[in-house]
Amino acid sequence: MTDRPLWSVEAMLAAMRAAPAGALPPAVPGISIDTRTIAPGEAFFAIKGDNRDGHDFVQAALEARAGLAVVAAGRRDDFPRNAPLISVPDVLEGLRDLARAARARTRAKVVAVTGSVGKTGTKEALRLALGRSGETHASVASYNNHWGVPLSLARCPESARYAVFEIGMNHAGEIEPLTRLVRPQVAIITAIEPVHLEFFGSLEAIADAKAEIFLGVERGGAAVINRENPQFERLERSARNAGIERIVSFGEHARADAKLIKCSLQSDMSTVQARILGTDTTYKLGAPGRHLVINSLAVLATAVLVGADLALAALALAELRPASGRGSRFTLHMPGGTALLIDESYNANPASMRAALALLGQGKVGPLGRRIAVLGDMLELGPCGADLHRELAVAVLAHGVDLVFCCGPLMRALWEALPSSRKGGYAETSAELESQVVGAVQPGDAVMVKGSLGSRMAPIVKALQSRYRRETPALAAVQASTING
Repeated sequence: MTDRPLWSVEAMLAAMRAAPAGALPPAVPGISIDTRTIAPGEAFFAIKGDNRDGHDFVQAALEARAGLAVVAAGRRDDFPRNAPLISVPDVLEGLRDLARAARARTRAKVVAVTGSVGKTGTKEALRLALGRSGETHASVASYNNHWGVPLSLARCPESARYAVFEIGMNHAGEIEPLTRLVRPQVAIITAIEPVHLEFFGSLEAIADAKAEIFLGVERGGAAVINRENPQFERLERSARNAGIERIVSFGEHARADAKLIKCSLQSDMSTVQARILGTDTTYKLGAPGRHLVINSLAVLATAVLVGADLALAALALAELRPASGRGSRFTLHMPGGTALLIDESYNANPASMRAALALLGQGKVGPLGRRIAVLGDMLELGPCGADLHRELAVAVLAHGVDLVFCCGPLMRALWEALPSSRKGGYAETSAELESQVVGAVQPGDAVMVKGSLGSRMAPIVKALQSRYRRETPALAAVQASTING
């Protein structure tokens, strides 16, 4: 890392073909769209979203010591004449222009990641793995949409050696413009699962939409595809049709280029033996789950493809930890002992639900402890929604989950499919279910809370944390864990 500014104002003006106003600084150290987290000197982009207009927060950004604000030319007169402003016809398009300039100036090896599940976890694993070989820039949180990708790219320092971007979608046609903006040398597809099925109708349509990521891959680049996924051949064909000659597969399949040889799945981590593009490698993953083991193969294959040190990349994966709401662990203190809380409240789909239930089944419990799943609706599944919820009963029984609390109209299907001995409680909303869950937890239990973001399961996590004094995830990490939704 260097102390160099992120952008000179001169370069920003040129990239965005913008008009300056007021006393502008010579450079900015960063870019922000959120006045709550903006750092002194940063450039605030007044993006207009679905619910809020960034122009309403320009004054707050300047009061928070932003170096300047980027505003729409049509709103220029809304602000004092001496305010440090850059005006452009459209702020989001101006951000895209700056992102294009960032891509043009960087000499970093660029990686793009998509997939129905595992995007964020794979992106974070890449940040760790590549970071051992050189300065690595990666998108924060799940900034993977039409504004998150250009924001992440525009934030890429000129000094970065590697850059990793997550690309998501809800509808066909959304990935192509983003991958053409990023222009990766390596594009990864983690998996194809029935996520956002409501908008596609079939797994084949989802695969085709995810395959749009290949359209932006630079000449001579590579595609990294999950060999275990039933859509592998379809994705491989799409990659070749996009002109990609180097196709690397990963998984346990006998013909995988990054092949799992053996793994030991434990409650808080995994140990892995693999053959990565011909090199035998043994390493530890600091977070548990077979899905993470499989995705780690893609991470290490990508490290080789971009010229990073494979041994250092593998060592770094021991530091992998779940992100907030994606497997964070907390210890709940109560009279008579402790219980484990696993926060999976950020998101859910059928694949991540099954994986989470498998990991809950591996989780450590006390002598009288129970494995308790608190599950909210999985959304955007279309006409198959009830069936996909009902089918989770198989995973509940297979993995020895003792008690299930269900929340939401779709989870009613799972509730009705469960044996009476496994039924903990049901409610239409998380607010109605909250007291049932809080009152049921006992010392020695392992409690996992998971659901789509719209099912609002996070308040149940917060209620448990409020009721029982908690430790930080780092202190509780030795107990158990779960997956990336």
